[in-house]
Amino acid sequence: MSQPKAFLGPDVRDLGATWIDPSARLFGAVEIGAGASIWCNVVARAESDAVVIGENSNIQDFVMIHVGSRTGTTIGRNCSITHHCTLHGCVIEDDVLVGIGATIMDGCVIGRGSIVAGGAFLTEGTVIPPFSIVMGAPAKAAKTRDNTFANRMNAFLYRRNGEAYAAGDYRLWSREDFRAEMAAEAGRLHAEIAAAAAAQ
Repeated sequence: MSQPKAFLGPDVRDLGATWIDPSARLFGAVEIGAGASIWCNVVARAESDAVVIGENSNIQDFVMIHVGSRTGTTIGRNCSITHHCTLHGCVIEDDVLVGIGATIMDGCVIGRGSIVAGGAFLTEGTVIPPFSIVMGAPAKAAKTRDNTFANRMNAFLYRRNGEAYAAGDYRLWSREDFRAEMAAEAGRLHAEIAAAAAAQ
């Protein structure tokens, strides 16, 4: 029996996603970057503007992405949009993790290397500087910390999990060989981030 497929409208551009769950529903001008993964019951609607999901980003279970009245929604590279989030006409820069149940409204910008805490509510037009920890309702930047390493590691986990799911393997994270792969990736990322910092 063939695997059911996600609903991808005719305007959706898949540039090499690792996994799009069969329950996903994507409508309008949606672009999915290489290495991205779209998980269970994700809905993205892009009727009047575009939704762009960057390379290696993951959109987890029950996320809703929509465009604003004058703004599209852009998610950068190596981002994790975790379970039950709502993104509405906002910009999420590279290397960001948005925690479970957070809502980010029209015109918001989340600076790179940030974490948005679970349950946070960002009102229209909120601009968060890079390397922030964002909390509250209405939310604001409560602390400054570079979260790039942790956020990229999370994106790596989901990219590899997406590749595994596409191959019918639903237990990748449980295996010892994958723990060794994670350790190797952590070492690589530390070196890459340190080199980038030294070059500035």
